[in-house]
Amino acid sequence: MKHSRLGLTDRQVIDMYRMMLAARKFDDRCLVLQRSGKIAFHVSGVGQETGQAAAAFAFDGNRDFFLPYYRDYAFVLSVGMTVRDLMLSVFAKAEDPSSGGRQMPGHFGHRKLRIVSGSSPVATQIPQAAGIAYAGKLRNEQFCTYVSFGEGSSNQGDFHEGCNFAGVHKLPVIFFCENNQYAISTPYSKQIGEARIADRAIGYGFPGIRVDGNDALEVYRVVKEARERAMRGEGPTLIEAMMYRIPPHSTADDDMLYRTKEEVQENMQKDGIARLKQYLIDCGLWDEQQDQELVLEITRMINEETAYAEKAPYPAPEDTLKHVYEEESEA
Repeated sequence: MKHSRLGLTDRQVIDMYRMMLAARKFDDRCLVLQRSGKIAFHVSGVGQETGQAAAAFAFDGNRDFFLPYYRDYAFVLSVGMTVRDLMLSVFAKAEDPSSGGRQMPGHFGHRKLRIVSGSSPVATQIPQAAGIAYAGKLRNEQFCTYVSFGEGSSNQGDFHEGCNFAGVHKLPVIFFCENNQYAISTPYSKQIGEARIADRAIGYGFPGIRVDGNDALEVYRVVKEARERAMRGEGPTLIEAMMYRIPPHSTADDDMLYRTKEEVQENMQKDGIARLKQYLIDCGLWDEQQDQELVLEITRMINEETAYAEKAPYPAPEDTLKHVYEEESEA
């Protein structure tokens, strides 16, 4: 079986599917919560879960550092965040581990899991990822840094500066571009022309690879090999995972102003979650009854964590400036 040849156990490939499905169901619930007025805003990751989860399984969760972007629900769940963590974030509650209810949803941060907090300006996490990798190299620490971003971010100066710095110093960084075909309302054809984002790596002296982001095992293979290359001291890799953003850019966006329902429906048929499910069935590792049980299990969990987050306390008003300015230590 392909996953065994890649070094994945049966349990791991099933868990990979579980993370994708959990992210999808979390996303579905957030849309309902936003439309019912219980949360203010949601940025969806539907259509991108396969590449995210598959990439996450290629890393060492005890050593590597992660700088995800705002659609990476499946990724952060796969490296250790919980549905409760994510729910506390969308409800902006005090227990939110990412920011204590201060940041917009999707701005992930978790010190123990080495998930580095992101900023709202796109692509700013890219030079930061290179900087973390450089610090590790100076200290002779053995870890890899992962940073993800949309294809629109690859047109920002931060992308080019981060790639150039990583290439010059041969840093252990994996630049993971989730090419979902749209930078808000701008289609890929009007962002890059006929070029491939992966080809930009050539100018910085390291490999660039394009991969089908809906093929979980192929994404895992490519990211795993890139990490192994990085750990051997051979420098960074740029991976362009081709996928499609199924929902609007956010709950504040009307995507029918710039694309058609037919286009969306066509791309929904390429869903990588269904593809991995069928692979598991073909391998004899899964069946429809197990799938129904998993859906019920995830639904119960999301119901419980939604209720918990909704009842959890908001941040105290007097803590507004906490972690903003330096605080005097008690004598």
